[in-house]
Amino acid sequence: YQLRQVEQGTHILVGTPGRLIDIIGKGKISLSKLKYLILDEADRMLDMGFGPDIRKLVEELGTPPKTERQTLMFSATFPEEIQKMAGDFLNDYLFLTVGRVGGACTDVTQTVYEVDRQEKRSRLCDILTETGSEKTLVFVEQKRNADFLASYLSQNGFPTTSIHGDRLQAEREEALRDFKLGKAPVLIATSVAARGLDIPLVKHVINYDLPQSIDEYVHRIGRTGRCGNLGKAISFYSNDTDGALAKPLVRILSDAMQEVPSWLEEYSKSSMPGAGYADVGAKFGGRDIRKNQPRTRETHKGEGGYPLGAGGSVMVGSGGAQEEDEENWD
Repeated sequence: YQLRQVEQGTHILVGTPGRLIDIIGKGKISLSKLKYLILDEADRMLDMGFGPDIRKLVEELGTPPKTERQTLMFSATFPEEIQKMAGDFLNDYLFLTVGRVGGACTDVTQTVYEVDRQEKRSRLCDILTETGSEKTLVFVEQKRNADFLASYLSQNGFPTTSIHGDRLQAEREEALRDFKLGKAPVLIATSVAARGLDIPLVKHVINYDLPQSIDEYVHRIGRTGRCGNLGKAISFYSNDTDGALAKPLVRILSDAMQEVPSWLEEYSKSSMPGAGYADVGAKFGGRDIRKNQPRTRETHKGEGGYPLGAGGSVMVGSGGAQEEDEENWD
């Protein structure tokens, strides 16, 4: 079906790197006349191992050189690896940051609760009682726990659905449709299954299980508070499993002008750097690593709009694994 559509011709083609390489290899499309190349969620594609495929698409399959095309890269985080890729793929590019790269949006109110593992479900039910029918996205670390938790909530009066890697595509689409239409206003998801989703008007994000890295935390809570809307993000923290996140989590909360619980401050002082720890600005690439680049600062509300010149760095806005054991569902 996809091949038939492609053979009919198109001006805009959206695809994953592997699938595009497959279609090009079958001789169904050519990149020789490509004018605009957009790499969306570049950091996520690298995390998922698509780096070699991206480089093959850009450099080996007849794609025009970077001086003969317009190339754009979008990413919530811009670590050094991504910026080096930008140097290879983009021509004298403009580095544009909105807010603080790698930081949380200030339109999202972040709250962290210290919750024992045995108390998570009851605390979640209390929160969902308050949120009512507002769209709520709940993140868990394990696929099976997504289904278990969705079933538990549905049985307790909260219409809930779930998406994860073990569900068929048709099942995922049905779950997303039920969530968007409000038939099931609570969606349980794993991070991998939720990547790339743009669901409008999500009011709440709940980290039932915190992720293993702080950049994943930033991606998760970014599912709410979009396009100028306000959102809320609630996270359940247990120092036994989430201790490595204490320091970077305090940094993220502070930078977004959110309240930092005193108990989390204490944990952060005693924690050692681990899988979740990093200098946030350095890890997320909050600055242009190219040397001798002019820097301009504007605000969202400036009347002049965005600068159009090539080269340089522009800041827009205020700025500023180990799998957890299965829960006992008996």
